[in-house]
Amino acid sequence: MESATKTTEKVSGPRVKQYSVFLPNKVGALAEIVKLLHEHHIEVLALDIQDSADCAIVRIIVSDPEQSQELFELHDIPFSSSNILVVELRGGANELPQLLSGLFMAEVNIHGSYGLLTRPRGATALALHVEDNDCAVAVLTGHGFRILSQLDISR
Repeated sequence: MESATKTTEKVSGPRVKQYSVFLPNKVGALAEIVKLLHEHHIEVLALDIQDSADCAIVRIIVSDPEQSQELFELHDIPFSSSNILVVELRGGANELPQLLSGLFMAEVNIHGSYGLLTRPRGATALALHVEDNDCAVAVLTGHGFRILSQLDISR
């Protein structure tokens, strides 16, 4: 029973929160958001931008999710949030085939993915928005991957 507890501890901690921020499609809109976060000592840890004719959707992982959400609400910045997985790739990109194979075999769909700007614990890390977080955690930890919590990636 003790080994089961240790396995659970490896993936415990607050899940990593991803914000999807909806910005007007204008020059400098992203810079304003990053400046606002920076002024409040919040680091942008990962960033993914999808542009459309009407707006840009910026998916962002930050060092302080709670304070970021308060800032978004205070400044009337439209956003949504979701929990995502951040997977440590100790061997870098060489581990990507094994990661994808494991998720494929478990039939876990990937809705989005992007790399982190920082290197938590000195290793490459990949943010994954998947169909089933719990299944993906079980599969990936079973294949020897470490799932990082918000505490692991925030400084």
